[in-house]
Amino acid sequence: MNTARVLIVEDEMIQSMVLESMITEFGYEVIGKARTGREAIDMALDMKPDIITMDISLHDDIDGISATQQIQEVSQIPVIYITGNTDRYNYQRAIKTFHIDILSKPINKRNLQQTFLKAVNADSMTD
Repeated sequence: MNTARVLIVEDEMIQSMVLESMITEFGYEVIGKARTGREAIDMALDMKPDIITMDISLHDDIDGISATQQIQEVSQIPVIYITGNTDRYNYQRAIKTFHIDILSKPINKRNLQQTFLKAVNADSMTD
């Protein structure tokens, strides 16, 4: 089986490093890390990852949900949302996209690993 290729979208450097460490420990390949919504869109469309971890709050004018919507106009890449803000408005926006799960920060390693297993299975069903 091929190793899933992952794009991390996270504007907090420490959180990005923690995610990368966990994801590589699970046996997946991190192919890139984006810090803004614009970078996320450009990198996702260029690199075509198998899975995207997407922070919802980003430090530019495109949040993670809007970035996901733009990416998914072109490609149905499964997304794992990771957020420190679980307000109802953003939750309602997020569930309308092709996502595997919405995880709250701080990330629980076991929950993240289970979510990745769901994402890999979802990706194999779309091939």
